[in-house]
Amino acid sequence: MALRNNKQLGIARAKQQAAMNVRKSARTKYLPHIDVAGSWMLSSREVSLLNDDQKNALSNLGTNSVGSIDVSHASNLITSMAQKGIISPQEAQQYGQLLSKTSQDFAAFGNSIGEKIKDAFRTDTRSIIMGSVVVNQPVFMGGAITAANRMADISEKMASVNIDASEQNVLYDIDQAYWLVVSLKQKQRLADSYLKLVQKLDEDVNKMIKEGVATRADGLKVDVKVNEAEMTKTQVDNGLSLARMLLCQLCGIQISDKVTLVDETKDDLVVASMNRYNKSQAMESRPELKLLNNAVELSEQTTTIARATRLPQVALTGGYMISNPNLYNGFEKKFGGMWTVGVLVRVPVLDWGDATYKIRASKIATNIARLTLDEAREKIDLQVNQCDYRLKEANKKLATAQKNIQRAEENLRCANIGFKEGVMDATEVMAAQTAWLQAKTQKIDAQIDVRLGEAAMKKAVGMR
Repeated sequence: MALRNNKQLGIARAKQQAAMNVRKSARTKYLPHIDVAGSWMLSSREVSLLNDDQKNALSNLGTNSVGSIDVSHASNLITSMAQKGIISPQEAQQYGQLLSKTSQDFAAFGNSIGEKIKDAFRTDTRSIIMGSVVVNQPVFMGGAITAANRMADISEKMASVNIDASEQNVLYDIDQAYWLVVSLKQKQRLADSYLKLVQKLDEDVNKMIKEGVATRADGLKVDVKVNEAEMTKTQVDNGLSLARMLLCQLCGIQISDKVTLVDETKDDLVVASMNRYNKSQAMESRPELKLLNNAVELSEQTTTIARATRLPQVALTGGYMISNPNLYNGFEKKFGGMWTVGVLVRVPVLDWGDATYKIRASKIATNIARLTLDEAREKIDLQVNQCDYRLKEANKKLATAQKNIQRAEENLRCANIGFKEGVMDATEVMAAQTAWLQAKTQKIDAQIDVRLGEAAMKKAVGMR
């Protein structure tokens, strides 16, 4: 239930999903990418292929052409012919008028042709629509794409390992909370038993006071013990309620729900064998070491990417571009386009040592990651040994506590018999009861210490 409801574990699973999508995204860098683009632009002026002087010359093409012809020579020839009598003055006048009209008509015709030529050179590019489809296929990127894909794979592995680490932490927290409830429940039962013992002693002492065989001071001493036992029981009851709430919260259960644990009513908790823990597997199973090892691999790939910036990069490119006006057919007001295919080569020449510095920094980061990994191995080895000593010590304490219980029970039995026979007073019985309570408490604490030591050992060696 805790594994299903833990929020941090849910976050770790979400990060794994994100890492998986990043890895899929990195795979696409091997494939060709297609981009489609379009634009429309309105401008206040059009692109002109002719300058103002050329436009003026075309507009006056006929006039300039007639002006370059020597019309006065023809007029002088007609006048000379009239003077020589070759033609009559009337005919000379008619020829002059015809010559003048012809030159005017020729000039108008030439100007008209010039205007048409000028208009033919207009681009009408005030409104331009353009579109393109471009395909890019990487061929060689210096190993950067391969390194990026490896980094994505490593990141996905790290996300998976992080889930394992979170699950181990959740299970460890659950073990702590579970055995805390069991411990307090055992102590609650012990507090009830101890309260009954001192209450029984209080009744006996009060009877003896009435009979005159005990003093009022003895009764007050026993009353103090009864009050202490009641206070202890109250504290244990409150602690047990809070511990149950914590366990319910970790498991995703309503804290007001009443839950009963399997080990609550057991007098003796089964202790696992020490031989089942393989301490050498910690170096292979601990998620912390896996994460640090992945961090080293990530740093190595970062170096590869930094090195790729110093290598040539090659890519194939191709596409199709259209425009309106048609740039390829005299700026015709229709869509027209062309195909393009090319090779893009990028060769770094001078970067003032930027790539070199980045490579050195990345290598230093890799060495730091390796040192961190080595240090973590040493600390985990120390942690495993500490857990081993803790578990052995807890087992020894448990064995000692079990022996002490036998002695404390026998001591209490003898004290009760001596009190009934009148050879022991209430103080000695209370001392025996206190020793019995301590022995029982030590046994409970020792059993829980063993269980918590097992939980710590499992976490230390990477067991679930």
